[in-house]
Amino acid sequence: MTVDVVAFLELLAGDAAEADFEGPSRAARAAGATAEERERIDYARSLALQVRDTLEARRRREGELAALFESANDLAMLTNLEAVLQAIVTRAKQLLNSDVAYLTLNDERRGEYMRVTEGILTAAFRTTRIPYGIGLGGLVAQTMKPYSTADYIPDERFRHAPDIDGAVSGEGIRAIIGVPLLLGTQVIGVLFAANRTVRPFGTEASALLVSLAAHAAIAVDKARLLEETRAAVAELEVTTRQLQARNEVVERAADAHDRLTRIVVEGGGVDDVVRSVAEVLGARVVVLDLDGETIASSAPDQPVSDYEAAVTRRSLDLSRTAGSGDVYATPVLAGAEQLGSMLLGPREVDRDDGDLDDGDQRILERAALVTALLLLFRRSVAEAEGRVRGELLDELLSGTTPDPETLRERGRLLQADLSRPYAVVVANVPGDRARVGQAATFVAATHDGFAAVRQGQVVLIFPDCDARAAGELVVEGLRLSAGAPVTVGAAGPVPGPLSSPGAVVKGYDEARRCLAAAMTLGREGEVVTADDLGFVGLLLGSDGHPAAYVTSRLGPVIDYDAAKGSKLVETLRAYFAADRNLTRTAAALHVHVNTVTQRLERVTRLLGKGWQEPERQLEVQLALRLHQLVA
Repeated sequence: MTVDVVAFLELLAGDAAEADFEGPSRAARAAGATAEERERIDYARSLALQVRDTLEARRRREGELAALFESANDLAMLTNLEAVLQAIVTRAKQLLNSDVAYLTLNDERRGEYMRVTEGILTAAFRTTRIPYGIGLGGLVAQTMKPYSTADYIPDERFRHAPDIDGAVSGEGIRAIIGVPLLLGTQVIGVLFAANRTVRPFGTEASALLVSLAAHAAIAVDKARLLEETRAAVAELEVTTRQLQARNEVVERAADAHDRLTRIVVEGGGVDDVVRSVAEVLGARVVVLDLDGETIASSAPDQPVSDYEAAVTRRSLDLSRTAGSGDVYATPVLAGAEQLGSMLLGPREVDRDDGDLDDGDQRILERAALVTALLLLFRRSVAEAEGRVRGELLDELLSGTTPDPETLRERGRLLQADLSRPYAVVVANVPGDRARVGQAATFVAATHDGFAAVRQGQVVLIFPDCDARAAGELVVEGLRLSAGAPVTVGAAGPVPGPLSSPGAVVKGYDEARRCLAAAMTLGREGEVVTADDLGFVGLLLGSDGHPAAYVTSRLGPVIDYDAAKGSKLVETLRAYFAADRNLTRTAAALHVHVNTVTQRLERVTRLLGKGWQEPERQLEVQLALRLHQLVA
């Protein structure tokens, strides 16, 4: 018996095959062992085979556990969710030595959906969805328990669905085992292994897959958390960048607000606004009037392009900010009144998207508002100063000149040197008198002059300027506001009010006579001075006396017409216009030749016989022309 046991122990120690355990029994029969001895040897052999099976199962279990721990360690090393899921199904296929393995994840609204596969050949199987309670996988997800089948299609334990059965049959799968991936009491998915032959999965396979699923669930959860953390960190970084950008915008806005406030408080101008906004926004800034002329620019040497001009016109048409890319413009508004526009050119530093963000747009619009305030203030000051200057000019023209000391003080307050010589301009302007008056005030203010509306005409005086240059300034300055040709009479320069109190009045009278002469002679739209009128000009000049001259040469004839209602003056004009031809004169007057002869005889009796002599004839003709102008 001891020899028999030793023989079997030796076979166990040598890891002999199952067939080798028949050796001791054959040797005992060959040696003629009794029945009792053979029975005892057979019993020892069965015990040895049981020990052998147990050892083999333990070795297999140890290998499975080692593989399981290795799988768990590998899963713990992975941080990417996709890599974790793929590693799970690969390990499941290896551990169970199955044909395929796959994993579904839980969708709370639509059940389980196929996430990753290993060994699957058909696209239909990869896109299969498994509702809760349907099929083997749906039952596992619903009950949170493992299930297996040796042959799925005919197995009536499960609720079958045509699309799922079709996918299983199309893949050729017969045996399936599925175990839940559990996190506490929550099913996050199902892990499957399957074979294309009918082969049951035992309890050991089920336990092994359950163990793998437990590690897999933890790995999936960890990978999910890591991905969520990464996503949260990425989102936080984006939010941080947005906050930083927002802070930069707020800081720029605060800086702009401080600068603009300081400009207003310290009495700055539009130029200061333009420079400050250009520095804050890092771009060229231009303020334009309604005619597109530049009021102020941060880059005076750079003209406004055609495209920039079009953008400014569009902003005015829309009465809001307009533009795109590098160029924007916003209207300069005082209530509903448009005063101009503010243009923002290309940035000195490129922005990510190139567009004007909301913060910078608000800075631009706030700067336009401050610009409107400054323009209104400047206009109000100009209007107030214009009124004061106009009142002083009106006093000077009325001959009520204040005493020199008062006049000097008023000039000092207006920053005007009233001792300088002045050119005097009188303009006949059609159209809106109020608008023309405002334009005249602006022209005078920009040249240190004075303007007033007097007797329906615009009167301006300019220091240190000759008559023609002053007249051309007025024609150009009033052209747009008048909307029609501007006719101007100009005189001077005459001594200033402090130097000769009545000189401005004389210059005004001369300029008025020149304007009257221009209108009579059909010279509308021109600048007319005494020098332009020849002999007429000599008599219209500030030292001439045209009325006295007319009286001395034509007084009796004029008085006779006034007393008798005759037409001697008219006859004389027609007579000289017809080159002293009696017939043509009569035709022009629509009278008989005898009537013309009788009238001329009456003129001879009134003026004397020598009035048709060449020298006196010229004087009479000049007196006729002056009479027409003076009248």
